[in-house]
This record gives sequence, structure tokens and C-alpha cells, in this order.
Amino acid sequence: MSQATSPIAPVAIVTGASRGAGRGIALALGSHGCVVYVTGRTLSAGDHALPGTIGETAAAVTAAGGHGIAVACDHADDAAVEALFAQVMAEQGRVDLLVNNAAAIYDELMHPGGFWEKTIKLADLINVGIRSGYIASWYAAKAMAAQNGGLIVFTSASGAAHYSLGPAYGAHKVAMDKMAFDMAVDFRHARLDVAAISIWMGALLTDRLKAIIASDTKKYGHLEGACEHPEFTGHVIWEIFNDPNRATLNGCTVVGAEVARQYGLTDEGRVPPTSQELHGVTPIAFHAKEIR
Repeated sequence: MSQATSPIAPVAIVTGASRGAGRGIALALGSHGCVVYVTGRTLSAGDHALPGTIGETAAAVTAAGGHGIAVACDHADDAAVEALFAQVMAEQGRVDLLVNNAAAIYDELMHPGGFWEKTIKLADLINVGIRSGYIASWYAAKAMAAQNGGLIVFTSASGAAHYSLGPAYGAHKVAMDKMAFDMAVDFRHARLDVAAISIWMGALLTDRLKAIIASDTKKYGHLEGACEHPEFTGHVIWEIFNDPNRATLNGCTVVGAEVARQYGLTDEGRVPPTSQELHGVTPIAFHAKEIR
């Protein structure tokens, strides 16, 4: 059973948080005292090839100083997402922060060849990634509009603006950026104090990437020195959430490593490189034209 918590603590939902970026973001938010609902499909060790479960992440959030609550949720199932938000509203009465991180990431993304030569299941990124982010944001926006406050975050990457791992991955990343932009237009039109942003993460030193680096150090070994720790993005999100000028970022795609410098944040003492420094790539500038 979830325990009642103080309404003073911000209530966050981090999707896809059994491991990787989601786990790191959840832990960072927990270290700032947030109530964090940790969603995912991995309930027991051994359910996935990589380590990590939602229960383990929730316990780590609590150990970090927050209050972690694990909720089993398949984000391909709209009814499960609806039930998630119903639970959060019943237990907390509000949603302050949604981090859309759930995505169907398969090792086959790294395989050589054209997209037609790889497994067709890579298209799952359209459902668990693009569509699931929209559905979760739809429920979060209803709660945030009613309370007139909140932040929706999409985790993205520079693959939104250059070729990376094929069209399914690229479509997912650019969709994160565009959804944040368009949701922000609607929030402004409704004169709500609700913001949506997309944040480009760098390569993350997750268990998955560690395994990839170990599999071919000649090809991937250079990544380790340029990686961000998974918690880094969570600390950036926390700064944005508390920024009194947050509205200026509404609808923006921001580069986490770049924004971190503006807030004076480091990643365990080091300053990660930005996408522009690594690849000469910056977020796409969308036009302000509105057609309704």
C-alpha cells in the first residue's frame, strides 16, 4: 500500500524507470524530496536481460530522500495509463511533473544494414515512445490544467536532428521535440501556468551502453569519456521545474548539458559536452505560425 505523503512534496511520474535514463531521473528527483511514481513493466529480477525493476528503483528513490512508489504499467496499454493517473490523483490529488521516458528500445537498433534489413519490431518506438508519450501527457495535462501548474518533459536526443540508428529512432526523437512545442502552444493559448519541454540527453552510461561498449571497445570505447550519468538529466529537470522563469522554456527543446551550465550544474564534478560540441548539431527551430 502507498502511504500518504505531504502535499508540499512535488509529485512526479517518471515513465520507463526500471533502469537506464528513467531510473536515473527518478533517483535524482528523489534526492530533491519528490514523491516519484516509478512506472515500467519489469517487476522481478530476471524479467529483463538487463538488471533493474520498478520496485528496486522506487526503493532507491526513497533511500535517496524522496518517496518512491512503484506502479506496474505497460505504456502500450491506454487503460493501464489511465489507471496510473487515477491512482496518482486518488493518493496525491495532483501531478506536478511528468517525465515521458518510456520507449521500446531494442538491441537490434545497433545492427548494421538498412531499416528494411532490421526487425520490423523497431516500429514499436512509434507506439511505446511517441503514442505513449501523448497519452500520458493527455492525462497529465488534464490534472495540471485543473491545478494551473505543472511541467511535462520529454526525454529526447540529438538524433531528432541528424541520422541516428535509423528512421524509427529518429522519428521518435523528433516527435518528442514537436509534441513539446505544440503542447506548449495549447498551454499558452489557454493561459495556463503549465509548461512542456523536450530535453536532449547525451549518451548515457547505462547498463545497456556499458554492455555495448564492452562488446566492441574499438568501435564504442570513445563514448565512455563523453557520456552523462543517468541521474544528470534528473537534476537538470529539477532546476527547470523550480526556475521562476520556466515559462521562457515552454515549448523549447533544450540540450541538457547546455542548460546545466546555465544553472551551474556538473555531472559528478565534470562538465559534459553538448551536442553542438560533439556533433555540430543543435535542436530544430520550429516556426511560430498557428493554424487552428
